[in-house]
Amino acid sequence: MTGCTPDAAPAASTSPSPSSATGSAEPHADLARRAASAKDRRYVASYTWTGTGGKRAVAVTKAGDGSWRIDLPPGVYTNQGAVSVVGRPEGVYQCGGSGCVRAARTPGAVPSGSDPQVHHAFTDWLDVLTDRHAAVQVVTAGLEGASGVCFTVEPTTVAVAPPITGATLCFDDSGLLTGVKSKFGTLLLAGPAGEAPGTVSLPGPLTGGQPFVTAPVPVASGQGGGGRTTPRNPPGTTRR
Repeated sequence: MTGCTPDAAPAASTSPSPSSATGSAEPHADLARRAASAKDRRYVASYTWTGTGGKRAVAVTKAGDGSWRIDLPPGVYTNQGAVSVVGRPEGVYQCGGSGCVRAARTPGAVPSGSDPQVHHAFTDWLDVLTDRHAAVQVVTAGLEGASGVCFTVEPTTVAVAPPITGATLCFDDSGLLTGVKSKFGTLLLAGPAGEAPGTVSLPGPLTGGQPFVTAPVPVASGQGGGGRTTPRNPPGTTRR
């Protein structure tokens, strides 16, 4: 009779499921997928920037040919008026006043003293976020006011030259950046994205000036700590 009994049910597998096997790698994979979509996303959008200078409106354009432009109002660039940061195949430019200067060859090469940092979340950081071998740690997070899924990204301790500044970034399923918080402040998407233009042009003539200073300008000798700082002029302007 023993030989006529039905076969015993197979023992439950103790192997982890695909979702549990990946563990902490899942946020990085999800972020990489969204960042890959962001690299191909073309749009015009308005963001609200919040930092030490209060709240400002920042306009972002990612054109059809891959060129881009970020318009920063007074108060985002330290000691400067309104400034546009423009990326084209031949370089990255800073435009203000009556002209533009070339600041670097690539978005990631803008000198630290002239780097507003805001543009990185839309440009070179995306290359890092899509690289599964980049020296970063990724965990899911939250950012008040941002839709989509948010991730906190931190460079690992083994990174001699960190590929990215520590930041929290949020993307929707289409790859639209809905929010970012880093040492430059917080950007939150302020409304629906619009249709992108075919290309972005420089908003002014190219001059031979120097890139803007984004750090606070030192107090002049003899003025003391309460003295008024003198801002560096945008290219093509004359101090009165």
